[in-house]
Amino acid sequence: MVKSLLLFLSLILTFEAVSQPVMDCNSKTVRDSLVDIFEKKASKYGFNHPHWEATWDSLLTICPNIAEAYHEKAMPYIRNGDYAKAFEFEEKAVDLDPKRWIAYYAFMNCIFSKNYEKALIEFDRAEKLVPNASVMDHTYSFYRGISYLELQEFDRAEVEFLKDIRQQRRGNETNDIHFNSLLYLGIVYSEMKEFDKAEKYFRDCLQQYEQLPEANYYLALTLKIVGNRDSDLYFDKAKQYFSEGYKINEPTEMFVNYPRQISAQEFAVKN
Repeated sequence: MVKSLLLFLSLILTFEAVSQPVMDCNSKTVRDSLVDIFEKKASKYGFNHPHWEATWDSLLTICPNIAEAYHEKAMPYIRNGDYAKAFEFEEKAVDLDPKRWIAYYAFMNCIFSKNYEKALIEFDRAEKLVPNASVMDHTYSFYRGISYLELQEFDRAEVEFLKDIRQQRRGNETNDIHFNSLLYLGIVYSEMKEFDKAEKYFRDCLQQYEQLPEANYYLALTLKIVGNRDSDLYFDKAKQYFSEGYKINEPTEMFVNYPRQISAQEFAVKN
């Protein structure tokens, strides 16, 4: 049935005629099939090729209510840092299909535009529409924790990261926790000057990913504050792993720096 529909749609899209059969754009099956066809067409071009956006514009002339087409139109602008234009398209995607796209829009506000107040509002909306879910490899609480951290509301950031960890455990204390959840909670405790807790979470993070430059770096800073001579050791490890190309390993890190992500500047002068 699905293959037959795809063949039918392909014939319609490739048949040059004066009049074209009217699509039932309210049918999810039709919309999904159209997206599949146009994804194949768009994949022939890079994000920065003019035909990328033109391909999705062609889809929208057929069915203007396909949220994913607007999301795909946003991708070149996201990668080129034109967030104003990207958000214009992402907001249209949210309007058309809020359950699918609201969490991604909230993520964009948190990580790309660094509009943390807006991110918190949108994650609250996402929680109401799709509760206890995740986006881009993390729970909503993870991003809310980052937002509160950057807004210097450390108590609230702590609450969110602990909730994030509970959600990952799903009642099983043996479940692994994402290393960046541990990293950011360690940073929160460092900001709160609870250095024992900060050290614990940085070390827990390194148990998951020992080459993570950020965990080594922030552990080094914490140990230096408390007078632990191992601080130099972890600073050198951070520098080594950074130079070897180890990274924070988030899906979009090639396009944007994550909050508190370190750079070569941190090693220009030894702390």
